[in-house]
Amino acid sequence: MADILVVEDDPVINQVITEFLTEHGYKATSVTSGKEALNVFEQQPFDLVLLDIMIPEIDGLTVLKSIRETSNVAVIMLTALGDDITQLASFNQEISDYVVKPFSPLVLMKRIENALKYQKVIEEPLIHITPDIQIKKDSLEVLYEKSKVSFTEKEFGILLKLGENMGKVVSREQLLNHVWGYDYFSDDRILDNHIKNIRKKLPSLPLKTIKGRGFIIEVLG
Repeated sequence: MADILVVEDDPVINQVITEFLTEHGYKATSVTSGKEALNVFEQQPFDLVLLDIMIPEIDGLTVLKSIRETSNVAVIMLTALGDDITQLASFNQEISDYVVKPFSPLVLMKRIENALKYQKVIEEPLIHITPDIQIKKDSLEVLYEKSKVSFTEKEFGILLKLGENMGKVVSREQLLNHVWGYDYFSDDRILDNHIKNIRKKLPSLPLKTIKGRGFIIEVLG
């Protein structure tokens, strides 16, 4: 079941789209402004965004630009503006498709299906640590129970190194060299602080300390 974010300020259109998506087996989250859209998008992952251009607070193209800074999620623009300039600007901002209002819900559904199929072909691969923990290597994202978790660059580097070596002990030296570089000579207790933070942010992570050797993410099951 795909998660879709609906960003449309017209309450009637918003409701029609949301109900239609729900009836067809999608999980729909609806908002009515650009600011709301960005706030919600930062809190949870979506498979597709239906984004109106003319929305209050932050316009749709600005929202799209912000989304593209961190995500390759499929985006379909909804617009009452049929002029070539707007459409060209939308494509330059890397959208999956656009639909000009008024539109048939059935046509919109077909556009959604096509965008989701294409997205699966180019979708960023996930590194599955556990059923609840995934890493997106390219976009530097960590998902815990399907929600984004804020990680510093160093924390992400440590988790990625350990995640790419599941079931293997990774030495302190390997982690320090991988994350801080070969010229790192400072107190390596800073690594322990980062490990502590990772454990705090991912309570179910099977990360073990192997005394005198390093750290390991155990393979469960």
